[in-house]
Amino acid sequence: MEIPSALGELDAESRADERPADHQQELRLWLRLLTCSTLIEGEIRGRLRARFDVTLPRFDLMAQLEKAPEGMTLGELSRRMMVSNGNVTGLAERLVEQGLLERRPHPTDRRAAFLRLTDAGHAAFAAMAAEHAGWIAQLFTDMDSDEIAALMRLLGRLKQSVRAADGRTS
Repeated sequence: MEIPSALGELDAESRADERPADHQQELRLWLRLLTCSTLIEGEIRGRLRARFDVTLPRFDLMAQLEKAPEGMTLGELSRRMMVSNGNVTGLAERLVEQGLLERRPHPTDRRAAFLRLTDAGHAAFAAMAAEHAGWIAQLFTDMDSDEIAALMRLLGRLKQSVRAADGRTS
């Protein structure tokens, strides 16, 4: 997929409008969603790396643990983050080494451990989360509140449609 390098250049899904018989409307929408997601994610990855020297996956892991002060097992984290246990293990190891996470024994399963943010981890995440929220707001600055609300409503409908097509209901 080609991403435009200049503001005046058409993106792939806009160029597809020039050949409507070649593309279905749903495919163009999918490409637009993917492009927007990729652009936003790339911008956030770069800012996290430059400002905090942290990767987006580490930020995401810390965000999950911030929501669970009692901690979570690797299995719970991998399910919430939708990645393998091996991916979470590597992320957690680095954060433990940095003093941002701690391991505690699981009370009923000797093979498992709880991971939780340390005080330093909470403080580091709070600083990152505050800037992250500002970055997201900045990326959406050209959209007014009505447009954002409409997009949220439409994306909610899309989410329901995808889940219904996949046989899920929630």
